[in-house]
Amino acid sequence: MIFTVLFISSCGLKEKLFKKKKVELIDESHVIDAQDPEIYNVALEKPAKQYPIQIGNQRMHLYLDSLKGKRVAIVGNQTSLIGNTHLVDTLLSLGITIQKVFSPEHGFRGDADAGEKVWSGVDPKTGIPLISLYGNNKKPKPSQLADVDVVLFDVQDVGVRFYTYISTLHYVMEACAENKKSLILLDRPNPNTHYVDGPVRELRHRSFIGMHPVPIVYGMTIGEYALMINGEYWLSDSVLCNLNVISCKHYSRKMKYPIEVPPSPNLRSDIAISLYPSLCFFEATTVSIGRGTDRPFEMFGHPLFPELVYTFTPLPNVGSKNPLWENRVCKGLDLSEHAKKRMYDINLNWLLEAKFFLGDTVEFINQPHFFDRLAGTSELRRQVYEGWSAKDIRQSWRPGIQEFRKIRAKYLLYE
Repeated sequence: MIFTVLFISSCGLKEKLFKKKKVELIDESHVIDAQDPEIYNVALEKPAKQYPIQIGNQRMHLYLDSLKGKRVAIVGNQTSLIGNTHLVDTLLSLGITIQKVFSPEHGFRGDADAGEKVWSGVDPKTGIPLISLYGNNKKPKPSQLADVDVVLFDVQDVGVRFYTYISTLHYVMEACAENKKSLILLDRPNPNTHYVDGPVRELRHRSFIGMHPVPIVYGMTIGEYALMINGEYWLSDSVLCNLNVISCKHYSRKMKYPIEVPPSPNLRSDIAISLYPSLCFFEATTVSIGRGTDRPFEMFGHPLFPELVYTFTPLPNVGSKNPLWENRVCKGLDLSEHAKKRMYDINLNWLLEAKFFLGDTVEFINQPHFFDRLAGTSELRRQVYEGWSAKDIRQSWRPGIQEFRKIRAKYLLYE
């Protein structure tokens, strides 16, 4: 059989064909033959139970030498841990010079509300400058990279187009390419890599919650996604980032990967992360998805829904200082039991049911422009209001998904 193997060089993305067994991306500067007895993970084989997944940041032998004697900037947040120790603290203890930390939406400690302004400052523990990559400074400025040789990216993603960490990745890659800085991305398993679903984003709906022409769930790790950004020339003026992806070991996309540290304040559980692609549409409607409760993104409801089996009352809390329907009893559905089984598609029935429950009593989609940006198309809003079935809506997505799968296949690193 012939397998296509992707790897990185200083000039960008390359492909090479091998008429051998499947090979693993051990060191992203070259490819090693899996027939070598010292190579312990053949990608077509399921790793034995005694071999736990090693995420990119744990494979320090593959990137530490590239940091020694260099001025390093880290793009990270509360998920950037090696074991129980933050990547910043680990590298400082090893004598690496860290010039600054760039933080994405929700901040370095991950406690800011969605869309809330994230302030730059100084990390009180280390004294290292913190620079927000959200709000008016989404892309590192040349002055912010002037004293940096290499950028290290280590953030837990959830694999959904409107989750903004991949947008931050885009701008970091673009800034590195324009300012001749190398980028090392420490890859991580993604809890939604096992499927692809949703409408492909249309060009006119490009925004920070939809930077690229991909479906809502694109089925890739953030490392694979970075390869695609480079390989499809999606950066401004088609510049190429000098990118090195440190892959995970003993990982396949069939595996479940529980999240130990919430990637953002309102994605607090694996259930919420699983439901997120289906429920985020409600953010542009008058329906609550449980912000202001202890289980956001695990339910939906509205004060004007009919009597259902579940109620909740949103109250201000960490990550939701002003929740929708604050102090109002919302009648709705608890979806946590449904999501205990792995989801393999976006559930449109909840969106259609919510509109049916409200009837003509209130405007359902009260932020149409936001809804279209979340969907990546205005077609979904039209289909919902015209009464399309979930099956027919999904059928309209198929051509775009099929074309995207052809693009995606070129950049997959894992089974």
